[in-house]
Amino acid sequence: MSHKSSEGETDQVARTLLPGSTIGILGGGQLGRMISLAGTAMGYQFVTLDPTIQSPSSPVARQIVAEYDDVDAAREMATISDVITYEFENIDAGVAAILVKESYVPQGSKLLYTTQHRLREKAAIEAAGVPVAPYRVIEGLASLEQALAELGYPSVLKTATGGYDGKGQVVIRSEDQIANAYTELEASGRELVLEQFIPFACEISVIAARNPNGEVKSFPISENIHQNNILHLSIVPARIEAHIQREARRLAETLAAKMEVVGLLAVEMFVTENGQLYVNELAPRPHNSGHYTMEACTTSQFEQHVRAICNLSLGDTTLLSPVVMVNVLGQHLDAVIQRTGEQDEEVTELGIIPKLHLYGKTDSKHNRKMGHINLLCKDVEDGLDWVEHTNIWRQ
Repeated sequence: MSHKSSEGETDQVARTLLPGSTIGILGGGQLGRMISLAGTAMGYQFVTLDPTIQSPSSPVARQIVAEYDDVDAAREMATISDVITYEFENIDAGVAAILVKESYVPQGSKLLYTTQHRLREKAAIEAAGVPVAPYRVIEGLASLEQALAELGYPSVLKTATGGYDGKGQVVIRSEDQIANAYTELEASGRELVLEQFIPFACEISVIAARNPNGEVKSFPISENIHQNNILHLSIVPARIEAHIQREARRLAETLAAKMEVVGLLAVEMFVTENGQLYVNELAPRPHNSGHYTMEACTTSQFEQHVRAICNLSLGDTTLLSPVVMVNVLGQHLDAVIQRTGEQDEEVTELGIIPKLHLYGKTDSKHNRKMGHINLLCKDVEDGLDWVEHTNIWRQ
């Protein structure tokens, strides 16, 4: 059968790739590592392209060491891969477009092109009939002042490209902050967008999967807590009403279907006090807030991604246990490693089963994601209590 890539991209014939096939991954970070681990267990082979010598994926996949915009290196990967995917969205969309023409990239390059740019992303979300926070395109200091007059305070000024983990954005809370905020972000040379600040009760995310046959499935909702704009905790089941959870999954599945996603789509949302949902961001790949699926669901997000891009039937997404995922940053690493070798009476008493995943990064830095722990528990409050009473994550 033919498969049309997202947003009307050139048709590719959908292929069903069975175990034994080779999967090429643009990017060799922790997501590539965990995709490779899941897929290797299924019988697939992997090759990655990443500029970092001894990248996290290198122990579990063959690595081509090259920059992401190196067309020759990408073509080399294509010659030994039956299918190509990507593990993060800041790769070169031009290289992805070439690969779409010359090899099999069922995710296409258009979705990548869309999600690399906040304005294109918001337009695509709105076109699917899914709500986003009110926003304005900023073309100068005068237009920022006008946009703030329309959207009010506080609002968030963001670069349209390149921001992650809180980078490339400034909250503007009063008129006297306008000039400094504009000067700070305008210096990046990137397009700017102003978003109305949504006073949310909580932040959630949904990981949805779709294969070329059009089958769509979503994972249970994750309630997310950030510290310093970096994901700290994912709590599943999310502590929100069942009808809001159903609507969030419906919106995510709608986006996956209408944008003709192949693979995974992570959909981050705000939940207001009255239960209104607004989509904040999309990521066309496995996502930090989906790491809980590795032990807590019948199928992990990484296995599901492999199944989707290989056009296998999608795996069951049933939640097997309440779970709290806590990120391990550079400043936590030594204490986490030390604690793994010690008897933890509180863990035993609460009936928590901790599952540690380290990413094999050679350089541990403050606020750098070095791993995560999935805390399987009888109740998420037990997992949250353990994190709270453990000195490791205290600020």
